[in-house]
Amino acid sequence: MAYTVKAYALEKINLAPEDITEEVLQNVAVILSTPKFSVPLERGLGLAQRFLDKPIPAAQSILISEVLEAIEEFEPRAEVENVTFELGDRPGTLIPIVEVKIIGGDE
Repeated sequence: MAYTVKAYALEKINLAPEDITEEVLQNVAVILSTPKFSVPLERGLGLAQRFLDKPIPAAQSILISEVLEAIEEFEPRAEVENVTFELGDRPGTLIPIVEVKIIGGDE
């Protein structure tokens, strides 16, 4: 079963997730919403932000590769099936929306 996760949609962190699915989806949302080098003691967590100040088509390509790399490294229980984008409220703002499948989760 595929789940959709949107960056910046995480309202609060649940420190005791009910199940593996909730835990994995929360982790993916955190990865999508975190700039790389911004987390003390885990500087590699998040997206590298190489897409900043690029034209939208170029930024989308870069962001897709960053999303794939980050999720593969930091949440191996999630398999990315699709990455789409939504334009944010401010001009030039891209919000990634990722469709993931949970490896070893309930099918």
